[in-house]
Amino acid sequence: MKTFKKIALSLLVVFCTSLIFSCSDDDSTVEPVLTPSELLASTPWETTNAKNNKNENVALTDPNVSNFVGFAYFKADGTFTMFNLNDTPKMHGDWSVSADGKTRTIVAKNDAGTVLFTRVVDITVLTKKEFTYRIYPNNDDKTVYFDIIHTVTTHPEPKK
Repeated sequence: MKTFKKIALSLLVVFCTSLIFSCSDDDSTVEPVLTPSELLASTPWETTNAKNNKNENVALTDPNVSNFVGFAYFKADGTFTMFNLNDTPKMHGDWSVSADGKTRTIVAKNDAGTVLFTRVVDITVLTKKEFTYRIYPNNDDKTVYFDIIHTVTTHPEPKK
């Protein structure tokens, strides 16, 4: 009987050990955690939708959102270029995202480097697949807004 117990215990130990070591680490790749700025610069973005404060889809041709539609290329060096969906140049300049990922600032410049305008927007979504920011037609009325939704694109950056 003692021999049977020893054999059973040995088999149990071998079985448990094989379960522990059979789990492979190959399936669990740890991706680095990106800062909000790194996340925004990690891929090109395309405007794919817009929603109003009632969560209704808004046509990208709607005058309330059409100026915010296009392809955006945020570079790690803090510069950006944007193009209309027909690949014509829209604007370029400098950009930043707050450390907490809540706002994005762009400083649009002309070809001579003169600042044309600065725009700060609230970020509502910033993931590897979506970048959404909020615009207010009237900054004094935060009840009316449009969310400009961008998704990842493989569209190559057009040449100016």
